[in-house]
Amino acid sequence: MSIKYFLVLINFLFSISIYSQASNDTVIFKVPTSLPGSIIYEVNVRQYTTQGTFDAFSKHLPRLKEMGVDIIWLMPIFPISQVKRKGTLGSYYAVADYNKINPEYGNKESFKKLVDEIHKLGMKVILDWVPNHTGWDHSWITKNPEWYTHNPTTDTIIHTENTDWYDVADLNYENKELKFQMIRSMLYWLDGFEVDGFRMDVAGMVPDVFWAQLSRTFNAMNKNPIMLAEAEEPAHRNKGYFQMDYGWTFQGLIRDIYSGKKNALDFQNYYNADKQKFMNGWHMYFTSNHDENSWAGTEFEKLGSSHQMFSVLTFTLDGIPLIYSGQEEPLKKKLAFFEKDNIDFDQYGYVPFYKNLCTLRKNNKALYSGTFGGPIDWIQNDKTQQIISFKRSKDDNEILVVMNMSPQIIETQLSDLSTGKYVEYFSSKKIKIKKNIKLSLQPWAYQVYIKQNDH
Repeated sequence: MSIKYFLVLINFLFSISIYSQASNDTVIFKVPTSLPGSIIYEVNVRQYTTQGTFDAFSKHLPRLKEMGVDIIWLMPIFPISQVKRKGTLGSYYAVADYNKINPEYGNKESFKKLVDEIHKLGMKVILDWVPNHTGWDHSWITKNPEWYTHNPTTDTIIHTENTDWYDVADLNYENKELKFQMIRSMLYWLDGFEVDGFRMDVAGMVPDVFWAQLSRTFNAMNKNPIMLAEAEEPAHRNKGYFQMDYGWTFQGLIRDIYSGKKNALDFQNYYNADKQKFMNGWHMYFTSNHDENSWAGTEFEKLGSSHQMFSVLTFTLDGIPLIYSGQEEPLKKKLAFFEKDNIDFDQYGYVPFYKNLCTLRKNNKALYSGTFGGPIDWIQNDKTQQIISFKRSKDDNEILVVMNMSPQIIETQLSDLSTGKYVEYFSSKKIKIKKNIKLSLQPWAYQVYIKQNDH
Protein backbone atom coordinates (compact mmCIF):
# COMPACT_ATOMS: atom_id res chain seq x y z
CA MET A 1 0.00 0.00 0.00
CA SER A 2 1.46 3.39 -1.00
CA ILE A 3 1.91 6.12 1.58
CA LYS A 4 -0.43 8.30 -0.46
CA TYR A 5 -3.17 5.67 -0.42
CA PHE A 6 -2.62 4.99 3.28
CA LEU A 7 -3.12 8.68 4.12
CA VAL A 8 -6.21 8.82 1.95
CA LEU A 9 -7.59 5.74 3.68
CA ILE A 10 -7.02 7.31 7.10
CA ASN A 11 -8.97 10.39 6.02
CA PHE A 12 -11.65 8.12 4.66
CA LEU A 13 -11.96 6.21 7.95
CA PHE A 14 -12.29 9.52 9.78
CA SER A 15 -15.00 10.77 7.43
CA ILE A 16 -16.89 7.48 7.71
CA SER A 17 -16.94 7.80 11.49
CA ILE A 18 -18.47 11.23 11.15
CA TYR A 19 -21.03 10.33 8.54
CA SER A 20 -21.90 6.75 9.42
CA GLN A 21 -25.39 7.93 10.33
CA ALA A 22 -25.69 10.27 7.35
CA SER A 23 -29.21 10.88 6.17
CA ASN A 24 -30.22 11.51 2.59
CA ASP A 25 -30.07 15.30 3.09
CA THR A 26 -28.72 17.58 0.40
CA VAL A 27 -24.94 17.63 0.06
CA ILE A 28 -22.60 20.03 -1.69
CA PHE A 29 -23.04 19.70 -5.44
CA LYS A 30 -19.71 19.79 -7.27
CA VAL A 31 -19.08 19.81 -11.01
CA PRO A 32 -15.66 18.94 -12.47
CA THR A 33 -14.69 21.95 -14.57
CA SER A 34 -14.37 20.03 -17.84
CA LEU A 35 -17.66 18.12 -17.56
CA PRO A 36 -20.24 20.59 -19.00
CA GLY A 37 -18.68 20.54 -22.47
CA SER A 38 -17.77 16.86 -22.52
CA ILE A 39 -18.69 13.93 -24.76
CA ILE A 40 -18.79 10.43 -23.22
CA TYR A 41 -17.78 7.28 -25.10
CA GLU A 42 -18.80 3.88 -23.67
CA VAL A 43 -16.27 1.09 -24.20
CA ASN A 44 -17.26 -2.58 -24.32
CA VAL A 45 -13.75 -4.02 -23.84
CA ARG A 46 -14.78 -7.63 -24.51
CA GLN A 47 -16.28 -6.89 -27.91
CA TYR A 48 -14.11 -3.95 -28.98
CA THR A 49 -11.27 -5.95 -30.52
CA THR A 50 -10.51 -9.55 -31.48
CA GLN A 51 -8.24 -9.80 -28.45
CA GLY A 52 -10.71 -8.13 -26.09
CA THR A 53 -7.91 -6.64 -23.97
CA PHE A 54 -6.91 -3.26 -22.56
CA ASP A 55 -3.77 -3.24 -24.71
CA ALA A 56 -5.72 -3.90 -27.91
CA PHE A 57 -8.29 -1.22 -27.10
CA SER A 58 -5.59 1.33 -26.28
CA LYS A 59 -4.63 1.46 -29.98
CA HIS A 60 -8.00 3.14 -30.62
CA LEU A 61 -7.41 5.97 -28.14
CA PRO A 62 -5.76 8.43 -30.57
CA ARG A 63 -8.62 8.16 -33.08
CA LEU A 64 -11.22 8.59 -30.30
CA LYS A 65 -9.40 11.69 -29.14
CA GLU A 66 -9.31 12.94 -32.73
CA MET A 67 -13.05 12.26 -33.05
CA GLY A 68 -13.68 14.50 -30.04
CA VAL A 69 -14.24 12.13 -27.12
CA ASP A 70 -13.56 13.54 -23.64
CA ILE A 71 -14.60 10.79 -21.22
CA ILE A 72 -13.96 7.06 -21.67
CA TRP A 73 -16.53 4.97 -19.80
CA LEU A 74 -15.28 1.41 -19.36
CA MET A 75 -17.88 -1.28 -18.79
CA PRO A 76 -17.04 -3.40 -15.68
CA ILE A 77 -13.41 -4.50 -15.69
CA PHE A 78 -13.70 -6.92 -12.76
CA PRO A 79 -13.54 -10.74 -12.68
CA ILE A 80 -16.86 -12.36 -13.59
CA SER A 81 -18.38 -15.03 -11.34
CA GLN A 82 -18.52 -18.63 -12.51
CA VAL A 83 -21.38 -19.70 -10.25
CA LYS A 84 -24.78 -19.37 -11.97
CA ARG A 85 -23.01 -17.73 -14.92
CA LYS A 86 -25.15 -16.73 -17.89
CA GLY A 87 -23.84 -17.92 -21.24
CA THR A 88 -20.23 -18.83 -21.86
CA LEU A 89 -18.51 -15.69 -20.61
CA GLY A 90 -21.12 -14.34 -18.20
CA SER A 91 -22.37 -10.87 -17.44
CA TYR A 92 -19.92 -8.05 -16.86
CA TYR A 93 -22.22 -7.08 -13.97
CA ALA A 94 -21.77 -10.34 -12.00
CA VAL A 95 -18.70 -9.10 -10.13
CA ALA A 96 -16.54 -11.69 -8.37
CA ASP A 97 -14.14 -9.18 -6.77
CA TYR A 98 -14.27 -5.37 -6.73
CA ASN A 99 -10.50 -5.08 -6.23
CA LYS A 100 -9.27 -7.27 -9.08
CA ILE A 101 -9.08 -7.17 -12.87
CA ASN A 102 -10.83 -9.57 -15.25
CA PRO A 103 -7.84 -11.63 -16.51
CA GLU A 104 -9.46 -11.78 -19.96
CA TYR A 105 -8.78 -8.03 -20.27
CA GLY A 106 -5.29 -7.89 -18.76
CA ASN A 107 -3.92 -7.16 -15.30
CA LYS A 108 -3.53 -4.19 -13.01
CA GLU A 109 -0.37 -3.07 -14.75
CA SER A 110 -2.00 -3.02 -18.19
CA PHE A 111 -5.03 -1.27 -16.75
CA LYS A 112 -2.90 1.45 -15.13
CA LYS A 113 -1.06 1.83 -18.43
CA LEU A 114 -4.41 2.32 -20.18
CA VAL A 115 -5.51 4.95 -17.64
CA ASP A 116 -2.21 6.78 -18.05
CA GLU A 117 -2.55 6.78 -21.85
CA ILE A 118 -6.08 8.15 -21.60
CA HIS A 119 -4.87 10.94 -19.34
CA LYS A 120 -1.89 11.75 -21.56
CA LEU A 121 -4.33 12.35 -24.41
CA GLY A 122 -6.26 14.80 -22.25
CA MET A 123 -9.26 12.50 -21.69
CA LYS A 124 -10.77 11.14 -18.50
CA VAL A 125 -11.86 7.62 -17.58
CA ILE A 126 -14.79 6.42 -15.49
CA LEU A 127 -15.39 2.87 -14.25
CA ASP A 128 -18.69 1.06 -14.48
CA TRP A 129 -19.41 0.22 -10.81
CA VAL A 130 -21.93 -2.41 -9.67
CA PRO A 131 -23.09 -1.49 -6.15
CA ASN A 132 -26.45 -3.29 -6.05
CA HIS A 133 -25.26 -6.91 -6.26
CA THR A 134 -22.30 -9.26 -6.66
CA GLY A 135 -21.73 -12.56 -8.38
CA TRP A 136 -22.40 -15.73 -6.41
CA ASP A 137 -18.74 -16.64 -5.91
CA HIS A 138 -17.71 -13.29 -4.46
CA SER A 139 -15.87 -13.93 -1.19
CA TRP A 140 -18.44 -11.89 0.70
CA ILE A 141 -21.02 -14.63 0.11
CA THR A 142 -19.23 -16.94 2.56
CA LYS A 143 -17.30 -14.44 4.70
CA ASN A 144 -20.05 -11.86 5.19
CA PRO A 145 -23.44 -13.39 4.31
CA GLU A 146 -25.13 -10.72 6.46
CA TRP A 147 -24.18 -8.20 3.77
CA TYR A 148 -26.76 -9.74 1.44
CA THR A 149 -30.55 -9.76 1.23
CA HIS A 150 -32.08 -12.98 2.58
CA ASN A 151 -35.36 -14.77 2.02
CA PRO A 152 -37.11 -14.30 5.39
CA THR A 153 -38.57 -17.80 5.28
CA THR A 154 -35.56 -19.86 4.21
CA ASP A 155 -32.84 -17.43 5.37
CA THR A 156 -31.02 -17.91 2.07
CA ILE A 157 -29.41 -15.19 -0.02
CA ILE A 158 -31.56 -14.10 -2.96
CA HIS A 159 -31.04 -12.33 -6.26
CA THR A 160 -32.60 -8.91 -6.84
CA GLU A 161 -36.38 -9.22 -6.62
CA ASN A 162 -38.59 -8.76 -9.69
CA THR A 163 -35.67 -9.40 -12.09
CA ASP A 164 -34.28 -12.36 -14.00
CA TRP A 165 -30.82 -11.63 -12.63
CA TYR A 166 -30.35 -15.11 -11.18
CA ASP A 167 -26.59 -14.79 -11.76
CA VAL A 168 -26.15 -12.15 -9.03
CA ALA A 169 -26.81 -11.89 -5.30
CA ASP A 170 -28.59 -8.82 -3.89
CA LEU A 171 -26.67 -6.66 -1.39
CA ASN A 172 -28.25 -5.39 1.84
CA TYR A 173 -27.53 -1.70 2.42
CA GLU A 174 -28.92 -1.75 5.93
CA ASN A 175 -25.55 -3.19 6.88
CA LYS A 176 -23.04 -0.46 7.80
CA GLU A 177 -19.99 -2.62 7.22
CA LEU A 178 -21.09 -3.30 3.65
CA LYS A 179 -21.32 0.44 2.95
CA PHE A 180 -17.87 0.94 4.43
CA GLN A 181 -16.32 -1.76 2.26
CA MET A 182 -18.10 -0.60 -0.89
CA ILE A 183 -16.78 2.94 -0.50
CA ARG A 184 -13.35 1.64 0.42
CA SER A 185 -13.21 -0.34 -2.85
CA MET A 186 -14.17 2.72 -4.88
CA LEU A 187 -11.42 4.74 -3.20
CA TYR A 188 -8.95 2.01 -4.11
CA TRP A 189 -9.52 2.72 -7.81
CA LEU A 190 -9.80 6.49 -7.43
CA ASP A 191 -6.51 6.81 -5.59
CA GLY A 192 -4.49 3.76 -6.60
CA PHE A 193 -5.27 3.97 -10.33
CA GLU A 194 -6.36 7.61 -10.65
CA VAL A 195 -9.66 6.91 -12.37
CA ASP A 196 -11.83 10.01 -12.66
CA GLY A 197 -15.21 8.74 -11.55
CA PHE A 198 -17.92 6.13 -11.82
CA ARG A 199 -21.01 5.13 -13.75
CA MET A 200 -23.23 3.57 -11.07
CA ASP A 201 -25.17 0.54 -12.27
CA VAL A 202 -28.90 0.43 -11.34
CA ALA A 203 -28.39 3.35 -8.97
CA GLY A 204 -32.13 3.53 -8.29
CA MET A 205 -32.02 0.15 -6.52
CA VAL A 206 -29.46 1.38 -3.97
CA PRO A 207 -30.89 3.42 -1.05
CA ASP A 208 -30.34 7.16 -1.21
CA VAL A 209 -28.82 7.11 2.27
CA PHE A 210 -25.80 5.37 0.75
CA TRP A 211 -25.42 7.98 -1.99
CA ALA A 212 -25.53 10.71 0.66
CA GLN A 213 -22.86 8.95 2.70
CA LEU A 214 -20.70 8.41 -0.37
CA SER A 215 -21.01 12.06 -1.41
CA ARG A 216 -20.12 13.29 2.06
CA THR A 217 -17.12 10.98 2.15
CA PHE A 218 -15.86 12.31 -1.17
CA ASN A 219 -16.38 15.88 0.03
CA ALA A 220 -14.58 15.23 3.32
CA MET A 221 -11.63 13.84 1.38
CA ASN A 222 -11.66 16.75 -1.09
CA LYS A 223 -12.43 14.41 -3.99
CA ASN A 224 -14.57 15.50 -6.89
CA PRO A 225 -15.20 12.46 -9.12
CA ILE A 226 -17.47 12.35 -12.13
CA MET A 227 -20.66 10.59 -11.03
CA LEU A 228 -23.20 9.13 -13.47
CA ALA A 229 -26.32 7.32 -12.21
CA GLU A 230 -28.04 4.62 -14.22
CA ALA A 231 -31.34 5.97 -13.00
CA GLU A 232 -33.66 8.90 -13.60
CA GLU A 233 -34.62 10.03 -10.11
CA PRO A 234 -34.71 13.78 -9.36
CA ALA A 235 -33.33 13.36 -5.83
CA HIS A 236 -30.07 11.90 -7.13
CA ARG A 237 -29.22 15.13 -8.89
CA ASN A 238 -31.19 17.64 -6.87
CA LYS A 239 -29.50 16.54 -3.64
CA GLY A 240 -26.07 16.54 -5.23
CA TYR A 241 -25.26 12.82 -5.24
CA PHE A 242 -24.65 12.73 -9.01
CA GLN A 243 -23.87 15.29 -11.70
CA MET A 244 -25.50 13.12 -14.38
CA ASP A 245 -28.16 10.48 -14.80
CA TYR A 246 -29.71 8.52 -17.65
CA GLY A 247 -32.16 10.14 -20.05
CA TRP A 248 -34.35 7.03 -20.05
CA THR A 249 -37.58 8.94 -20.70
CA PHE A 250 -35.91 10.69 -23.63
CA GLN A 251 -34.85 7.32 -25.03
CA GLY A 252 -38.37 5.91 -24.89
CA LEU A 253 -39.93 9.07 -26.27
CA ILE A 254 -37.78 9.28 -29.39
CA ARG A 255 -38.66 5.68 -30.22
CA ASP A 256 -42.35 6.53 -29.85
CA ILE A 257 -41.91 9.57 -32.07
CA TYR A 258 -40.33 7.48 -34.81
CA SER A 259 -43.10 4.87 -34.57
CA GLY A 260 -45.78 7.59 -34.74
CA LYS A 261 -47.10 7.13 -31.20
CA LYS A 262 -45.80 10.57 -30.14
CA ASN A 263 -44.89 13.78 -31.95
CA ALA A 264 -42.78 16.92 -31.76
CA LEU A 265 -45.18 18.69 -29.42
CA ASP A 266 -45.00 15.74 -27.04
CA PHE A 267 -41.24 16.14 -27.02
CA GLN A 268 -41.42 19.84 -26.18
CA ASN A 269 -43.91 19.15 -23.39
CA TYR A 270 -41.70 16.38 -22.00
CA TYR A 271 -38.65 18.62 -21.98
CA ASN A 272 -40.42 21.49 -20.24
CA ALA A 273 -41.86 19.20 -17.55
CA ASP A 274 -38.52 17.47 -17.06
CA LYS A 275 -36.74 20.75 -16.40
CA GLN A 276 -39.18 21.42 -13.56
CA LYS A 277 -38.21 18.16 -11.85
CA PHE A 278 -34.42 18.37 -12.04
CA MET A 279 -32.80 21.40 -10.42
CA ASN A 280 -29.15 20.29 -10.65
CA GLY A 281 -27.05 18.37 -13.12
CA TRP A 282 -27.99 16.89 -16.48
CA HIS A 283 -29.26 13.86 -18.29
CA MET A 284 -26.86 11.81 -20.36
CA TYR A 285 -28.63 11.56 -23.72
CA PHE A 286 -28.04 8.65 -26.10
CA THR A 287 -29.43 6.71 -29.05
CA SER A 288 -27.60 3.53 -28.00
CA ASN A 289 -25.67 1.94 -25.13
CA HIS A 290 -24.76 -1.61 -24.14
CA ASP A 291 -28.25 -2.47 -22.87
CA GLU A 292 -30.08 -0.78 -25.72
CA ASN A 293 -27.91 -2.41 -28.35
CA SER A 294 -27.99 -5.96 -26.98
CA TRP A 295 -31.62 -6.11 -25.84
CA ALA A 296 -33.66 -3.42 -27.64
CA GLY A 297 -31.68 -3.33 -30.89
CA THR A 298 -29.39 -0.97 -32.76
CA GLU A 299 -30.34 2.63 -33.42
CA PHE A 300 -31.07 1.56 -37.01
CA GLU A 301 -33.63 -0.97 -35.78
CA LYS A 302 -35.21 1.36 -33.21
CA LEU A 303 -35.03 4.69 -35.03
CA GLY A 304 -34.64 3.84 -38.71
CA SER A 305 -34.09 6.88 -40.92
CA SER A 306 -34.46 9.21 -37.93
CA HIS A 307 -31.37 7.92 -36.11
CA GLN A 308 -29.01 10.70 -37.19
CA MET A 309 -31.50 13.43 -36.38
CA PHE A 310 -31.91 12.11 -32.85
CA SER A 311 -28.13 11.83 -32.47
CA VAL A 312 -27.88 15.52 -33.38
CA LEU A 313 -30.52 16.20 -30.74
CA THR A 314 -28.43 14.47 -28.05
CA PHE A 315 -25.57 16.86 -28.86
CA THR A 316 -27.65 20.06 -28.93
CA LEU A 317 -29.93 19.64 -25.92
CA ASP A 318 -28.93 20.81 -22.45
CA GLY A 319 -27.28 17.55 -21.38
CA ILE A 320 -24.26 15.30 -21.92
CA PRO A 321 -24.12 13.21 -25.13
CA LEU A 322 -23.03 9.57 -25.24
CA ILE A 323 -21.55 7.53 -28.10
CA TYR A 324 -21.55 3.74 -27.67
CA SER A 325 -18.82 1.40 -28.89
CA GLY A 326 -19.05 1.01 -32.65
CA GLN A 327 -21.65 3.67 -33.41
CA GLU A 328 -18.95 5.39 -35.46
CA GLU A 329 -18.42 2.25 -37.61
CA PRO A 330 -21.53 2.16 -37.70
CA LEU A 331 -22.45 -0.94 -35.70
CA LYS A 332 -25.50 -2.50 -37.33
CA LYS A 333 -25.86 -5.64 -35.24
CA LYS A 334 -26.90 -6.49 -31.70
CA LEU A 335 -23.85 -7.60 -29.75
CA ALA A 336 -24.22 -10.83 -27.81
CA PHE A 337 -24.12 -9.97 -24.12
CA PHE A 338 -22.73 -13.18 -22.61
CA GLU A 339 -20.53 -14.35 -25.50
CA LYS A 340 -17.60 -13.07 -27.54
CA ASP A 341 -18.96 -11.01 -30.44
CA ASN A 342 -16.54 -8.59 -32.10
CA ILE A 343 -17.61 -5.17 -33.33
CA ASP A 344 -15.39 -5.70 -36.40
CA PHE A 345 -14.23 -2.15 -37.05
CA ASP A 346 -13.42 -1.65 -40.71
CA GLN A 347 -14.96 1.35 -42.51
CA TYR A 348 -15.43 3.92 -39.70
CA GLY A 349 -18.15 5.34 -41.93
CA TYR A 350 -19.82 7.48 -39.27
CA VAL A 351 -16.62 8.99 -37.90
CA PRO A 352 -17.10 12.22 -39.92
CA PHE A 353 -20.67 12.52 -38.61
CA TYR A 354 -19.69 12.14 -34.96
CA LYS A 355 -16.57 14.25 -35.34
CA ASN A 356 -18.77 17.03 -36.74
CA LEU A 357 -21.09 16.72 -33.75
CA CYS A 358 -18.22 16.75 -31.26
CA THR A 359 -16.68 19.78 -32.97
CA LEU A 360 -20.03 21.58 -33.01
CA ARG A 361 -20.44 21.10 -29.27
CA LYS A 362 -16.86 21.96 -28.34
CA ASN A 363 -16.67 25.10 -30.48
CA ASN A 364 -20.00 26.57 -29.38
CA LYS A 365 -20.28 27.24 -25.67
CA ALA A 366 -24.00 27.82 -26.06
CA LEU A 367 -24.25 24.01 -26.30
CA TYR A 368 -22.50 23.35 -22.99
CA SER A 369 -24.56 22.02 -20.11
CA GLY A 370 -26.51 24.05 -17.56
CA THR A 371 -25.34 27.55 -16.71
CA PHE A 372 -22.07 26.81 -18.50
CA GLY A 373 -24.07 26.95 -21.73
CA GLY A 374 -27.34 28.46 -22.87
CA PRO A 375 -30.87 27.43 -21.89
CA ILE A 376 -33.33 25.97 -24.36
CA ASP A 377 -35.47 28.81 -25.73
CA TRP A 378 -38.28 27.38 -27.82
CA ILE A 379 -38.91 29.21 -31.09
CA GLN A 380 -42.52 29.36 -32.23
CA ASN A 381 -43.41 27.58 -35.45
CA ASP A 382 -46.67 26.77 -37.23
CA LYS A 383 -46.15 22.99 -37.38
CA THR A 384 -45.84 22.08 -33.72
CA GLN A 385 -46.91 18.47 -34.28
CA GLN A 386 -43.98 17.87 -36.62
CA ILE A 387 -41.31 20.52 -35.98
CA ILE A 388 -39.24 21.42 -32.96
CA SER A 389 -37.28 24.66 -33.11
CA PHE A 390 -35.16 26.10 -30.34
CA LYS A 391 -32.34 28.53 -29.73
CA ARG A 392 -29.44 28.38 -27.29
CA SER A 393 -27.36 31.47 -26.52
CA LYS A 394 -24.31 32.06 -24.35
CA ASP A 395 -22.34 35.30 -24.40
CA ASP A 396 -21.69 35.99 -28.12
CA ASN A 397 -22.61 32.44 -29.12
CA GLU A 398 -26.03 31.59 -30.60
CA ILE A 399 -27.26 28.31 -32.09
CA LEU A 400 -30.62 27.75 -33.78
CA VAL A 401 -31.83 24.14 -34.14
CA VAL A 402 -34.74 23.06 -36.35
CA MET A 403 -35.83 19.42 -36.69
CA ASN A 404 -38.56 17.63 -38.59
CA MET A 405 -39.82 14.85 -36.33
CA SER A 406 -42.03 13.30 -38.98
CA PRO A 407 -41.78 11.09 -42.10
CA GLN A 408 -43.20 13.84 -44.37
CA ILE A 409 -41.67 16.87 -46.06
CA ILE A 410 -42.71 19.83 -43.93
CA GLU A 411 -42.75 23.53 -44.71
CA THR A 412 -42.84 25.65 -41.61
CA GLN A 413 -42.63 29.29 -40.57
CA LEU A 414 -40.62 30.28 -37.53
CA SER A 415 -41.70 33.35 -35.59
CA ASP A 416 -40.07 36.05 -33.46
CA LEU A 417 -36.49 35.29 -34.43
CA SER A 418 -33.69 37.77 -34.05
CA THR A 419 -32.50 38.81 -37.48
CA GLY A 420 -28.94 38.17 -38.52
CA LYS A 421 -26.52 36.21 -40.65
CA TYR A 422 -26.26 32.49 -39.98
CA VAL A 423 -24.40 29.49 -41.38
CA GLU A 424 -26.06 26.07 -41.47
CA TYR A 425 -23.43 23.91 -39.81
CA PHE A 426 -23.70 20.67 -41.79
CA SER A 427 -24.10 22.17 -45.27
CA SER A 428 -22.04 25.36 -44.72
CA LYS A 429 -24.89 27.24 -46.42
CA LYS A 430 -25.05 30.91 -45.51
CA ILE A 431 -28.47 32.37 -44.80
CA LYS A 432 -29.90 35.63 -43.59
CA ILE A 433 -32.61 34.91 -41.05
CA LYS A 434 -35.43 37.36 -40.65
CA LYS A 435 -37.96 37.67 -37.86
CA ASN A 436 -40.39 35.31 -39.59
CA ILE A 437 -38.68 32.85 -41.88
CA LYS A 438 -40.03 29.90 -43.85
CA LEU A 439 -38.07 26.67 -44.05
CA SER A 440 -38.62 23.35 -45.80
CA LEU A 441 -37.35 20.17 -44.18
CA GLN A 442 -37.15 16.67 -45.58
CA PRO A 443 -38.42 13.74 -43.46
CA TRP A 444 -36.42 13.41 -40.24
CA ALA A 445 -34.17 16.28 -41.32
CA TYR A 446 -32.17 18.54 -39.03
CA GLN A 447 -30.74 22.01 -39.53
CA VAL A 448 -28.35 23.69 -37.12
CA TYR A 449 -27.65 27.38 -37.69
CA ILE A 450 -24.74 29.22 -36.12
CA LYS A 451 -25.15 32.97 -35.85
CA GLN A 452 -22.29 34.97 -37.35
CA ASN A 453 -21.06 37.92 -35.35
CA ASP A 454 -20.26 41.14 -37.15
CA HIS A 455 -16.81 42.47 -36.39
